[in-house]
Amino acid sequence: MDAGTLIDLDITGVAHGGVFVGRHEGRVVFVPDAIPGERVRVRLSDVTKKSFWRGEVIEVLDASPDRRPHVWRQADVDVAPEVRPGGADFGHIDLQRQRSLKVEVLGDALQRFGGMANPAFAIEPARPILAPDGRVLAEETGDGTGWRTRVSLHVDEAGRVGPYAARSHTVIPVDELPLATAEVAEAALALTRGEPGRIDLVQPADGRVRVLRRPDGGRRDGKDPGREVVVERASGRDFRVDAGGFWQVHRLAAHSLTGLVTDALLAEGSVDPDGWHLDLYGGVGLFGATLASLAGSSARVTSVESDPRATEHAGENLAEWIGARAETGRVDRWVTRLAAEASTAQRERLSRGIVLLDPPRAGAGRVVVESVADLGARTVVYVACDPVALARDLATFRDVGYDTVAVRALDIFPNSHHVEAVATLRRADAAKLGWSA
Repeated sequence: MDAGTLIDLDITGVAHGGVFVGRHEGRVVFVPDAIPGERVRVRLSDVTKKSFWRGEVIEVLDASPDRRPHVWRQADVDVAPEVRPGGADFGHIDLQRQRSLKVEVLGDALQRFGGMANPAFAIEPARPILAPDGRVLAEETGDGTGWRTRVSLHVDEAGRVGPYAARSHTVIPVDELPLATAEVAEAALALTRGEPGRIDLVQPADGRVRVLRRPDGGRRDGKDPGREVVVERASGRDFRVDAGGFWQVHRLAAHSLTGLVTDALLAEGSVDPDGWHLDLYGGVGLFGATLASLAGSSARVTSVESDPRATEHAGENLAEWIGARAETGRVDRWVTRLAAEASTAQRERLSRGIVLLDPPRAGAGRVVVESVADLGARTVVYVACDPVALARDLATFRDVGYDTVAVRALDIFPNSHHVEAVATLRRADAAKLGWSA
């Protein structure tokens, strides 16, 4: 079978990464733009692997009742695959069905890579922001659009501006950006030409869109517009962050995640004001502030982040708590050193504390997990953006004495395959030490 060959395929499942699964003459074929239960016509694009092939859906022969017109018209299945923009790979699926597919992917990862027998959890939409009198100030849209406050566009050698086509580095000019907020979309679509490189658009809490041009080779004047300090807001608190620094892209994501983390911590009982609490991969202190607000003004909270600019902001964002501090360092090295050098008194405080991890997509990894376990914290809360990385780390935690007691999923990337999850882990011998939820 050669690349370019057309085959008809029955779609039987969904896989990690936003692709769907069928079999042709016993061989697994991965394709995007489908839904389980459909029969589709596929053009093979990669037949070099012995274990599986890849293809592109050209036509839907028998559509699922969950199929809808794509929220991004240019990405719909009747458009040639090579010019379908990426970033909305579930946009052709009814929103509730999207969420059930994400539950399936996360559950499969927890079983296959995490060794959990029957993981049970639900997926929640982004939480609305409410005024003190109960009025809704902001909420998710009915079709899961209009949520991106951060968008990256690319500029090719010909000066064309747009997103990449799905699964390629080909720039595709577009006439709409439905996942972006209206203000970000308007600013982005006004960019018709540029120098080769990237253009980031950022809309912080003040509502004004910043356009950050990042030409290949850097700016000739040496200035970095991404270093402008802006203010973001989550759960009633302001956070300083660089315009080009990391912040959640969904306008309700930081609010929703801090709420979910707070729920997880409170479900484990009160946060001990005498414990030493760690916020690892802490960024600008979003979850460090959550820990500190629950532990009390004098509780010891340390946020650790490798980006010195983010650490600088975290120090300011956590300044109202006298026991909070932010440190710059690679988390693996920092936590390994602490595990090796902590005094008896420090270990006693750490054992009463919470460790919160929000690692990058690749996960925390064995070195960090084992070092966290060496610290002996009663509870670990793990915020994850990749199901497989989360599952692998949970398996490692189990190997070193921590039980996963709860997993909750959050759909803060609607119309894409991405899903966020918050897992709560407890030391297996916590009951013997007199701790209880």
